[in-house]
Amino acid sequence: MVSVRSAFAKDGCLAAEIDGFLPREQQISMASAVEGVIANKQTLVVEAGTGTGKTFAYLVPALISDKKVIVSTGTKNLQEQLFHRDLPTIKKALKSSKQLALLKGRANYLCEYRLEQHSAHVPFPDPELISDLQKVKLWSAETEQGDIGELTSIPEDAQVFPFITSTADNCLGKDCPYIEECYLVKARKTAMDADVVVVNHHLFFADMALKDTGFGELIPNADVVIFDEAHQIPEIASEYFGESLTTRIISDLCRDIEVEFRTNLNDARQLMLASDRLAQTAMDFRLCFPADPSRGNWRELIHQHNIQTIISRLQSDLDFVYDVLKMNLSRSEVIDNCFERVLQIKTQLTKLLDTEALGFSYWYETTKRNVGLHITPLSIAEKFGGFVTASDSTWVFTSATLSVDNSFSHYTSNLGINSAERLILNSPFNYHEQAMLCVPRYLPEPNQFQMEQALINLARKVIAASKGRCFFLFTSHRMMNKIAAALETEISFPMLVQGTTSKRVLLEQFCQLKNAVLLATASFWEGVDVRGDALSCVIIDKLPFAAPDEPLLQARVEDCRLKGGEPFSEVQVPQAVIALKQGVGRLIRDVTDKGALIICDNRLVTRQYGQQFIASLPEMQRTRDLEKVLAFLKQI
Repeated sequence: MVSVRSAFAKDGCLAAEIDGFLPREQQISMASAVEGVIANKQTLVVEAGTGTGKTFAYLVPALISDKKVIVSTGTKNLQEQLFHRDLPTIKKALKSSKQLALLKGRANYLCEYRLEQHSAHVPFPDPELISDLQKVKLWSAETEQGDIGELTSIPEDAQVFPFITSTADNCLGKDCPYIEECYLVKARKTAMDADVVVVNHHLFFADMALKDTGFGELIPNADVVIFDEAHQIPEIASEYFGESLTTRIISDLCRDIEVEFRTNLNDARQLMLASDRLAQTAMDFRLCFPADPSRGNWRELIHQHNIQTIISRLQSDLDFVYDVLKMNLSRSEVIDNCFERVLQIKTQLTKLLDTEALGFSYWYETTKRNVGLHITPLSIAEKFGGFVTASDSTWVFTSATLSVDNSFSHYTSNLGINSAERLILNSPFNYHEQAMLCVPRYLPEPNQFQMEQALINLARKVIAASKGRCFFLFTSHRMMNKIAAALETEISFPMLVQGTTSKRVLLEQFCQLKNAVLLATASFWEGVDVRGDALSCVIIDKLPFAAPDEPLLQARVEDCRLKGGEPFSEVQVPQAVIALKQGVGRLIRDVTDKGALIICDNRLVTRQYGQQFIASLPEMQRTRDLEKVLAFLKQI
């Protein structure tokens, strides 16, 4: 049996299999720590700086062990990378016979029943939808996995996908005529039988929430659970430990009732009448909110007269649909399923209208077409920590950004895992030689109106010195769009702006062009890996404090205050420090990378809390003189 240390040795099996592999002390330290907690069924929190090689550091001991392992990642892209690239490489090097499985959420798998249903009756006469349904039909005859990620001929945001995939609500389960061919069932079965299962955080916590009610079986019970990109866990887990209801769920229900009426039950005209009325009320509910997508406090909004009126209509229409479905029970599996769904919607709505419970945030969120109502617990420490303690498993939480000023206390207290083993491993990169940090002098305060012009002037100089090759990261879409519009005529390098195409395409274009400037917001602050000469400068417009009117933050701040705490230092600063560390991590991705980081926020040096941010960043050269940065960039 190969040991962890021998696998990572200079003449070990990894070096023999991977060209250019060199042992890194930080990587070996992490792998040994993971090996130890697996052997002792403990919990480990480990921050591994960029370049540590944390993926191999947790996968090697996982494959060497004789345990059933779940690896959960932050995104589907990372899932794919782990399953298709990293795991096969390590498995081959270790000569392991472990069975591997990739498991995605149900929205990633084709539902043959819904495809047949909507191909026979197109929900609305849209040429693009009809064309896409035909493409899916052709692909369905060829696919083995049913993974809609294979459908490269259809855009990622195409409207066809809700019509060819199922949700937990509309899935017919064992009553489905296609149950034997179901791609989701097959994927679950493969995961049950595998030794290592790769999932993502949303899927993991969706399943944990189901387990809590006794129905979770998506993710098999595991001996070892490893969370990569674990800094995302507190927010994602909070979503799944709460309650949500969206008008999209109501619209989907109405559409399924309509399709069933038209295809099988056209004698029951009240089905159509009831679903039409409910669908219209769901659309009218959206009209009660501002046209632009927004978030807000549901506790406050619920008392407005127009909201009370529409809620009353919604309840009345739900009751009507309930009565009509009840009269048609047992006439088809679809009607029985819709009856269960309307019962669930009524129950959820009742909970969302009772806004008096303490310890929760009640908030709403709108998109262009829909409204979502949410109840989110302010703390998941007791629930999640209890789950970890009660399990007989090893738990590993790892990311490049978990600590604040070299302490994990903020993170471990949020998750209720205060007894966890802790390890901080600094990056092996020589940041002092490779990078320079600048907080330019004489900038206005972040929220002053002069700041916009100051950012334009600074960006023009910096982009010229770096010859493009720059990420400009923003904390708001509004500022990003203003600066993008202004720079369009100010710079001669290709400019890419988030939102003009998909994230994947933007990154591909940035790397291919070699001299581009990318302007982006939150989704580009993490999970983006650009190595080499394509990127030599990252500009950040200001410290990434969450918007003060963000409803969940407001509730957590108030809760902290009621408990006698200091909300700014205990809630807002740690959250912003971790977000900033993620943005900073885009700059240096390899031992040969060089670059400059410019943070356009004087508060880093003028406010006492700025020291917490500085102490959490890598040890780069530091300056307040922008001319030094320009010279450094020209030298690169």
